Amino acid sequence: MLKERSISAGRKRAAWLFLAPMLVVLVVVAAWPLVRTIYFSLTNATLVDMGRYSFVGLSNYLAYDNGRWYGVLTDPQWLASLRNTLIFAVASVSLETILGVLIAVLLDASFPGRGMMRAAMLVPWAIPTVVSAKMWGWMLNDQFGVVNDALMKLGLIAAPVAWLADPTLSLVSVILVDVWKSTPFVALLALAALQMVPKDCYEAARVDGIHPLRVFFQATLPLIGPALAVAVIFRLLDAMRMFDLVYVMTGATDSTMTLSVFARRELVDFQDVGYGSAASTLVFFIIALLTALYVMAVRLDLDGRRR
Repeated sequence: MLKERSISAGRKRAAWLFLAPMLVVLVVVAAWPLVRTIYFSLTNATLVDMGRYSFVGLSNYLAYDNGRWYGVLTDPQWLASLRNTLIFAVASVSLETILGVLIAVLLDASFPGRGMMRAAMLVPWAIPTVVSAKMWGWMLNDQFGVVNDALMKLGLIAAPVAWLADPTLSLVSVILVDVWKSTPFVALLALAALQMVPKDCYEAARVDGIHPLRVFFQATLPLIGPALAVAVIFRLLDAMRMFDLVYVMTGATDSTMTLSVFARRELVDFQDVGYGSAASTLVFFIIALLTALYVMAVRLDLDGRRR
């Protein structure tokens, strides 16, 4: 028993020793900037003179003065950007999950050229986001874009559509572009999970005459569920901090402004470091909350299975 405890303690020390360099790097490149951001969110610092600022407490977040509330949490544009971000995240991740699973099931089948199809599937995901955003921005141009040209030749529209200028269509367009780019990521994880599913399950279901749809929903989906959960949480966290795709395609317009775009506008365009840092800090805490909820859900699920 003592020997086992000694070996376990030695392994823990070795693990911390190997992890130490990575932890130091994380503190330098992540923890320190985060602490500075939180600190500046409690001040009235500006880019005009970063050396002169005073401590204002939580006023950048929420404060009451002269009969009215003010701060980031009551800012109509911040609330609108929060709504846009939630709509973008839920819509894009839902579509990516559904399409990713369907593509994975298709590519899991045996047919000629399957390897080429798997490689081609990764092309949208491999293209840098800024390049994808600029490319789709040109394609969706209301005057010279190939999308309008193709739709008009097919007779689906009678006149060019301003995809990125219309307040309603712009957010839909950004969501669809994100789905085009990120669906391969979900499909890749789902395909890897499908490769691990025992083939005996399908053979037994075929012998028993169970309908393929029933097998998919009652056997395949539960078995690939953990991999899908990882894909969904990664995509959800990525969507909640989305900046480059939205900013390149539509800029800082109210109809598509996300939390990250709002924070960038306050920090750079308006040069209000305190207010922009408060907005950035809220983005971090929202993502941290989602991560914590996911970890708690996973632990509860594991505890339930053990029981």
